Amino acid sequence: MSPRLAFAVDAATVAGRFTLAHFQTGVARETKADETPVTVADKGAERIIRELIAEAFPGEHILGEEEGGDAQVPDRWVVDPIDGTKSFVSGVPLYATLISYERDFQPVLGVAFFPALDELLYAGAGEGTYWNGRVAQVSTKKEIAGSVVCCGGHRSMIKHGRWPGFEKIAAQAMATRTWSDAYGHALVATGRVEAMVDPIVTRWDLSAMAIIVEEAGGKFTSFDGSPSLVRKDDLQALSSNGLVHRELIEAFSG
Repeated sequence: MSPRLAFAVDAATVAGRFTLAHFQTGVARETKADETPVTVADKGAERIIRELIAEAFPGEHILGEEEGGDAQVPDRWVVDPIDGTKSFVSGVPLYATLISYERDFQPVLGVAFFPALDELLYAGAGEGTYWNGRVAQVSTKKEIAGSVVCCGGHRSMIKHGRWPGFEKIAAQAMATRTWSDAYGHALVATGRVEAMVDPIVTRWDLSAMAIIVEEAGGKFTSFDGSPSLVRKDDLQALSSNGLVHRELIEAFSG
């Protein structure tokens, strides 16, 4: 593990564990301009990560969900202190602290720590993906039939015109589930489900999970099969074990 990746693992773990002090406590929430919730846990965890980065890598740029940053800087840390705040405020443990480092807008390392589950995934370019200390691999199922497919929520699927395609997938799959946000992509990377569908997301939602899925042997693209993180706006994410990816793209192309 590179020193930079080791640092990111430690930082995500420290910040993630901080959030547990507020989890399932009825923590107060505010509503941001995009109508999503935010809490003192989100803000505090990002502040911890920023301070740790400033100490270990002074002067390096940070793009974070709560404190922002210049989206045009190509080499930067990308931070989502709580991915899945709606789960967090509902007392559901499927939320994550995400950290990646990008070079020329592409992640070269990624960490996803799920504090309430005590699950840790991390990946470095060319180094593979690790899940709680052991190598992670995507599943080997070759067809949507018999597969499990996750999505980021029914309302967003409908709002962004992806529901007809998802209905086609649901008709074939063994099961569809809304294990949403980073957890859905983590399930893909660890071979527990075959695909995760995210119709609209932000960069801090995707950056760490993209390299985690890909280094585990999967694919992580937009709905048309193009690289997901090449887009500047209107980001989408379709992650899979790679073997069912063509079927997914065909379902959404009609």
